[in-house]
Amino acid sequence: LYLFFTPFVKYLINHFYYTAFPDLLEMPSSAKSPQQMFGAIAKSYYAQKNNIDPKKMTVVSIMPCLAKKYEAAREEINASPEYRDVDYVLTTRELAKMIKEAGINFKAVPEREYDSPLGESTGAAAIFGRTGGVAEAALRTAYEWITGNELKEVEFEQLHGYESLRVAEVEINGKKLRVGVAYGLGNARKLLEDVQSGKIEFHLIEIMACPGGCVGGGGQPYHHGDFNVIKKRIEALNVVDKSKIIRKSHENPSIVRLYNEYLGKPGSEKSHQLLHTHYMEREWL
Repeated sequence: LYLFFTPFVKYLINHFYYTAFPDLLEMPSSAKSPQQMFGAIAKSYYAQKNNIDPKKMTVVSIMPCLAKKYEAAREEINASPEYRDVDYVLTTRELAKMIKEAGINFKAVPEREYDSPLGESTGAAAIFGRTGGVAEAALRTAYEWITGNELKEVEFEQLHGYESLRVAEVEINGKKLRVGVAYGLGNARKLLEDVQSGKIEFHLIEIMACPGGCVGGGGQPYHHGDFNVIKKRIEALNVVDKSKIIRKSHENPSIVRLYNEYLGKPGSEKSHQLLHTHYMEREWL
C-alpha cells in the first residue's frame, strides 16, 4: 500500500497519525513534496552544474498551502544539516498582493521561456493540484513501469470527480488495483478506519486536506466557501494537463537528465537522500 499526503496532511501526521492510527505508521510515503524535492535538487544538482555555493543560494517557493511554511522549516526534511532546502515560502495570495503593490501589469509583460535546467513541466505536474491528481500522475508512470508498454490513454477517468471520498478500481497488467481518494480530514479518518478494521484493502490512497485538493488551499485567493470556484480551478488544471505535449512525469526531459547526470536511478542512495524524508513524533503545535 502506498499512501500519498499533501503538505497540510503531512503537517498533521505527527498528531493525526501518532494518536489515531499508530499501527499504520508504515503506510505514508516517505517521498518529499515537490517543493522540498525542488529545493534539495536546486541546492545540489543545480548548484553543482552552475558552480554555485549552495549556502549562498536562496530558494523561494510560491505555493497554495499555508502549511508549506511549516514544512520548509522542519529540520529533518533538509538534505543537508548546514542549510534549508527551501528558505522562504510565499502563498499565491501573498504573491498576488506583492504584484499589485508593485504595479505589474501581466498583460504588458512579454512571455519568456522558463530557466533551464528544471524549467520543464508535464501534464502530470499540473494535476497534482487537484483531488485525485497525485494518484493519477503516479499511475501514469506505474502503468508503464509495470507493463513495459506505452500508456496511450493517460486519463484515469475513475479518479476524476468532485466527491470528497471516492474508491476506484484501475486495471494494470491484468490486476485490479483499488485506489482510495479523499479530501478533508474527516473523510481521511473514515478511509483509514476502514483500512485499520480490515473492512477494505487498498493498493494506493491519496489524501488531501483542503476542499478539492490544493486548489482550495489556505494560501489561495479566497473562495468564500463557494465550491463552484474550486470546480473551475480543477477544470483549469485539467485543461493545462491536456494542453501539455508531455503528460507523464517520467518523460520530463529535465527529470531524465537529472537521473542520468546526477541521481543514477529511482531508488538509488542519492535519490533517497535528497528526495525522501521521515517523520518524528512531536507534541501538537
